[in-house]
Formats: sequence, C-alpha cells, structure tokens
Amino acid sequence: MSGHSKWSTIKRKKGALDAKRSKIFSKLIKEITVAVKEGGADPDGNPRLRMAIANAKGQSMPKDNIERAISKGKDKDSASFSEVVYEGYLPHGIAVYIECTTDNLQRTVSNIRAIFNKYGGSLGTNGSLSYLFDRKGVFVIPQGDLDPDEFEMELIEAGAEDIELDEEGFFNVTTSMEDFGTMMKKLEDLGIEPESAELQRIPNDTKTLSLENAEKILKVIDLFEDDDDVQKVFHNLEMTDEMMKNM
Repeated sequence: MSGHSKWSTIKRKKGALDAKRSKIFSKLIKEITVAVKEGGADPDGNPRLRMAIANAKGQSMPKDNIERAISKGKDKDSASFSEVVYEGYLPHGIAVYIECTTDNLQRTVSNIRAIFNKYGGSLGTNGSLSYLFDRKGVFVIPQGDLDPDEFEMELIEAGAEDIELDEEGFFNVTTSMEDFGTMMKKLEDLGIEPESAELQRIPNDTKTLSLENAEKILKVIDLFEDDDDVQKVFHNLEMTDEMMKNM
C-alpha cells in the first residue's frame, strides 16, 4: 500500500474515533468560507467550493453547518483569511510541509515555530522542501456496488495515475495536479460522490525509522494538526505495517 493510501486509511480511523470532531468541522468550515470568498457561493461555478462541500459531507458534517459556512463566506464583514505554508525538518531528517489558513499570521508562525523548537526541529524557508514533494490529486471513493474493472477503466480515462482498492472497500485514486479537475468532473458525470477529494503533497522519497522514533514524530505531527490555523500536514515518514497496527 502506498503512503497516501495508508494516510487515507489512517484518516478514516481517526475520523471514526476522534473525540475532537468539532476541530475537524472547524477546519472544514474555514475551507468552505475561504472558497466562497475566493470564488463565490455557487458550487457549480466554484470548483474549490464544490470540493470543500464534498469533503464536509464525507466527514458527515450536517447540512446546516455547511450552509452557515457558505453564508459566513458571503458576509463581507467576516474575518479575512490568508493561506500560508511552512516547511521544516523534525528529528531524524523527517521533512514536514504545513498548510495553514489564518486571520493572524504572527500568531500562526509563532505557534508553528514553537512546536519545531520544542521538539528538536527547525523551521525552514519557503520552497526549501519543494523538491521532496509532488502535488497530486488524491480521491477516496467508496466501492459500493461499483464493478472494480469497469470503474478503473473510467478512472484511467480521466487521468488516474494510481488506483488501489483497500481492504475496507475504498478506492484510493491519485492523479496529477493538472488532472484533478478532470477527475472531479468524471465523478460528477458518473453520479459518484467521493468521501474526500484533495490536493495533497506526496513525498517522492520516504524515511523509515524505528517504531519508537516514528511514534515520537507522529506525536509532533498531531500537535501541528491540533493547531486551529493548520489545515493539512504532510511529511515523508514511511508508514510501515508495524506502525499501522499501532494506529
């Protein structure tokens, strides 16, 4: 199983057990709000909003919450957010790429830097890790009654680079960043709603650590993810089968 597929599986496990569901919802609401401010409140004419709504539905966010987030985005007096990325290294050479959406850049960089410093990492300059990560479209699609062979042919026509059907009955599909919109359109034409559709940063080279050291790194990753301003965290730690069993 490739790295992004493992993370898709982990996200589902965490989503099912996570007591911090309100934190997940707050990040999704922020993404919907930013999408509306950027491209308008009509999902048909705003691909980013359409994707944000689909991801919110995939996390079982109530319809009322989604509608409130859209209304908030339309409100000219509501907070204005900036999108910013931070790059750096954690111990053992683990590269970390952090995407944030914030209304206070000073607060956000202070919080991110504090975590790096406390746990022996270092915050780098923007662009310093670009060679380590490829930006890809990643789709998680429930199999349901779909015929795997026929469905995979449809996906390949829409630009799928990698397709895996995991043990839990989900297709994990990867596309180039350029084919992300094409895949979204294909799924809409087929009447299929993915559980999630995201642009992710996939490491082109991973590092394997001992279970003890890997668990320490994952705890720091969790600290980044717990920050209200952080939307997504990507890293190049290899998720071994042993680690997966301990998730």
